[in-house]
Amino acid sequence: MISSVLVPMDDSEMAEHALTYALGAFPDAEITVLTVVGKPSPLLGQQTAIALADDPEAKATERAQPVFDRARDLAADHDTTVATRVEIGHPARVIVTHAEDFDTVVIGSHSGTMSERLMVGNVAERVFRRSPVPVTVVR
Repeated sequence: MISSVLVPMDDSEMAEHALTYALGAFPDAEITVLTVVGKPSPLLGQQTAIALADDPEAKATERAQPVFDRARDLAADHDTTVATRVEIGHPARVIVTHAEDFDTVVIGSHSGTMSERLMVGNVAERVFRRSPVPVTVVR
């Protein structure tokens, strides 16, 4: 029985589909939405801005807030709540590290623009290949 689900979310439509799927497929599970900020980019812009902030954790939480607000709205549509967590780092690594604390991971198939996917790689694919728990990829 699945009692805890990790749903990595960014601001993409696919991430919203993943959360909606998890809410429907695992209605009795505790669902945690994980947002990873400071994703790699050619110039490491977000990571640098967060690292140079007076309070990196507060800056990361600020960047994650719109994603969490949307996640809470989707959960409310299912008459439930979700836990939220923000981390700083490379999305695939952070997700895989936290996956072992859950029964399963539900992740959107892709996000970002085509050039971002080519530069950074496909996070869903990396999580799928490296996760210590089952992964459902939603599109």
